[in-house]
Amino acid sequence: MPEERSDEDPGSGESELESSDKEECDPAYSIVEMKRSRRGALLEFRCRVEDAIRGNYLFGLKRGSFTSQENAKKGDLNDIKLWGVPLLPSENHEGIDIILMKFLKAKNYKVHEAFTLLRRTLKWRADFNADKILEENLMPEPDYLWFSNGMDKEGRPLCYNVLGKKSKEKSNKKFSSNGEKFKAFLRWRVQCVERGIQNLLFRPGGEDSIIQIIDLKNAPGTAAKEVILICKKMMALLHDHYPGMVYKNLIINVPAWFMALHALNLRLITQRSKNQFVFVKPSKVTETLLKYATPENIVVEYGGLKRENDIEFSTNDKVLEQNIRANTTDQIQIPTNEVEVTMTWDVTVVGYDVTYKEEFIPDDDCSYKILLQKENKMGETRRNSFHIREPGKIVITIVNGSFTKKKVFYRYKSKPSVPMYMFLK
Repeated sequence: MPEERSDEDPGSGESELESSDKEECDPAYSIVEMKRSRRGALLEFRCRVEDAIRGNYLFGLKRGSFTSQENAKKGDLNDIKLWGVPLLPSENHEGIDIILMKFLKAKNYKVHEAFTLLRRTLKWRADFNADKILEENLMPEPDYLWFSNGMDKEGRPLCYNVLGKKSKEKSNKKFSSNGEKFKAFLRWRVQCVERGIQNLLFRPGGEDSIIQIIDLKNAPGTAAKEVILICKKMMALLHDHYPGMVYKNLIINVPAWFMALHALNLRLITQRSKNQFVFVKPSKVTETLLKYATPENIVVEYGGLKRENDIEFSTNDKVLEQNIRANTTDQIQIPTNEVEVTMTWDVTVVGYDVTYKEEFIPDDDCSYKILLQKENKMGETRRNSFHIREPGKIVITIVNGSFTKKKVFYRYKSKPSVPMYMFLK
């Protein structure tokens, strides 16, 4: 029987330590609820930052010798910002404690180390010109794509990085950590992180981290070295200069041969980044994304229900879930009791590998069944609609011939409409 999809976190059975870590990373975790030691660390950190800004030694340089931000060039740091949040604690911006807590958590609430990390981050941003990077037109290849679409179960933005199809046709160009191609790609990746951060709300209860989804489906077969180099470099940058800003990096559509050949390297990257990097083979993309986001927040290209500029459904529309056992046939029935309406529905099966048929069956036994979609193999999220002229039901028949259980997500809605032939008359 169909049941309303549950938004319960799949990791509800995790250890107490992991649960504690998640509680600590909760943006709604206010200063009043913190332990006394952590509250003291935050207050001390605020004082150190305040003194450094007032004394113009935040960068560890002499007055007037700064190289990046306009205020720093003038030797005046009172208006300095990080990710749009003023760093001067006495201004009492609602996001200052959230930003400072990220640096404290990264250094286990050791104020001196957190302050050093903050200074190094600001110096790196000055040298890398990170504050101006959003104004640059950075694309290592003309059809590389970045977009933000949907939220995870905790409200974090989902940011997609997609390699273009034309990149497959590029010739094998030497790729090294000192090469121009590497530097251009790395700068583009940093720009993608900065774009994602623009979607965050640094305030109590707001989203303060992102999930990055990096699609390697169209990456050339020679991209193995590139992936390893970029992942190692990005891991270092995120650890050193973006503490707590990226919740997960999901590297999807990683070829199976690549994962087998570089299993040790990938395992080391995952361990060093504390599972911040997750490598996903093509057959597990939808299943993995569903661990973090609901189907209505995952784009259709990756097995979800979300479409760009969708006028039929929104993320607020209820999604139903149904399980189909291995080697069985099951049906989804959508009642259509109202007439002169158009019924629209979305259906997706995790992993696909099923056959699919749609038909309208009227309540009147004297009426004919109407075949809406002949039986064929399902390879993508399906959407269809039908104008209802008499009471009945939409019946979707799904045949699961595999040896594993399949999970189906679907939604439907109706709206009054006039059939096209009425306009023709």
